[in-house]
Amino acid sequence: MSFVVGLIIGMTVGFAVIAAFVRSENARSKRRCNLANIVAAFARMTRQDSTKLLPPEYYPSWLVFSHRQKLIHLTWLNSHLTKICPHVDEAASELIKTSVEPILEQYRPILLSSLTFSRLTLDTVAPKFTGVSVIEDESDGITLELELNWDGNPSIILDVKTRLGVGLPVQVKNIAFTGVFRIIFKPLIDEFPCFGAVSFSLREKKKMDFTLKVVGGDISAIPGVADALESTIHDAVEDSITWPVRKVIPIIPGDYSDLELKPMGTLEVKLVQAQGLTNKDFIGKSDPFAKLYIRPLRSRTQTSRVIDNDLNSVWNEHFEFVVEDISTQHLTIKVYDDDGLQVSELIGCAQYKLSELEPGKVKDVWLKLVKDLEIHRDNKDRGKVHLELLYCPYGVGNGFTNPFFSNLSLTSLERVLKDGSGDQNGDVVNNIKRTVIIRGVLSVTVISAEDLPPADLLGKADPFFVLTMKKTGTKTKTRVVNENLNPIWNQTFDFVVEDGLHDMLILEVWDHDTFGKDFMGRCILTLTRVILEGEYKESFQIEEAKSGKLTLNLKWLAQPIYHKS
Repeated sequence: MSFVVGLIIGMTVGFAVIAAFVRSENARSKRRCNLANIVAAFARMTRQDSTKLLPPEYYPSWLVFSHRQKLIHLTWLNSHLTKICPHVDEAASELIKTSVEPILEQYRPILLSSLTFSRLTLDTVAPKFTGVSVIEDESDGITLELELNWDGNPSIILDVKTRLGVGLPVQVKNIAFTGVFRIIFKPLIDEFPCFGAVSFSLREKKKMDFTLKVVGGDISAIPGVADALESTIHDAVEDSITWPVRKVIPIIPGDYSDLELKPMGTLEVKLVQAQGLTNKDFIGKSDPFAKLYIRPLRSRTQTSRVIDNDLNSVWNEHFEFVVEDISTQHLTIKVYDDDGLQVSELIGCAQYKLSELEPGKVKDVWLKLVKDLEIHRDNKDRGKVHLELLYCPYGVGNGFTNPFFSNLSLTSLERVLKDGSGDQNGDVVNNIKRTVIIRGVLSVTVISAEDLPPADLLGKADPFFVLTMKKTGTKTKTRVVNENLNPIWNQTFDFVVEDGLHDMLILEVWDHDTFGKDFMGRCILTLTRVILEGEYKESFQIEEAKSGKLTLNLKWLAQPIYHKS
């Protein structure tokens, strides 16, 4: 009997153990499945997802979710720089001297006959890296950006000689520099050290201050030298190592020409006009002219003509620039007052980011002039400039045509010249500057105006518009609309235009009066956009008026004719 009871108890316990084991295994399997799902979910998380789960204080110190990561691990790099800096002074100084002197010579202003180093010794104070970030892109490479700060006082003496034969030993002191350097390891390869070349560039210059002092004298004793030197140093740094310019250092022998700086396209710039410029003259008005550039190389800087005694200058001049990196480069314009034999005085300057341009589409912009491009806040009104911009990338089959493009089909006379009758190499035509002349008919419909300023004591006006083609002087005018600040005309006028790309339409609004007429404002339009688009309708702000807009419809009928000059 006890045997039977023991058997029953043993079987019951055995089944219980088996049941418990099975249940435990099922639960364990379920937990493992759930854990696998959680791990998979974590694997799919982005950096933005993780910041939503935990506040920043719960992250370790080395994990910072900012665009420019301030990593504590930079401490070791800075400590090593501090140790190394005193021992590389002589070698680094000689390297900098031999590499920088040709650059200074390239940017040397006309005022100076020579610009060299008479002494160059680096400071023992090492620069400090204050941030690092990894730039993620789809290219076959790794890009790092390091933010560097250096407040040093090296011993730098420039040997400066002016055109007048005066020699000046100029000391550069109290250098304060903050910038972001970009380092690219590209291409990635399968052999050590896993990249073929290193490219470096100054991605962004945040701050660059220094002091110039003549050894044993005052640099202000010779007018213009201090400004010329400061401009030369800034321009040399800006253009010699600032992105998109980059220095490529091969690590493993190979062809790395694809890493070099290459043109991406052309920027067509039309300097239309300026308005409300600051007067720099005690007698009369300023004589403004403009300098424009993307890179401040002397050979790439374009200069407009001088407009005498006019604070609302109209240039209507066309310039062309090479673009190497549309995403980071910008157009710079500086407006000066021409003072004859004396150094021209800066009225104001402005910049425009090329990344804001749409390829093949004309961009009409007004830029406010400021005192200094490094200063973002400038409350003083220095005037503004009107530009027309057109970016044309190379090798893009997007259907648009650059109207200023000069590589056009040749005439029969030009073909004869190119075949060799004018030159043994057949390159006569290629050496002749070509100008594009586009003739056609411009149809202008003056539709209406709104919110015109009152011109008489009763708060009314009797407005009419005078339309003028600038190059030919052809004029016509609308009818007068009596006592109306929101007149409607719907009148169409046709102009025969001989040179559409270099002509402009000026529309002046006047108040009709019994004893004459009073000027109320004007609109100045180039013809580039209507030539490209064929027809468009738009409202334009009336310039030199307190208020008012003019609505026009412009249409172009043309047959292009090309001439060389």
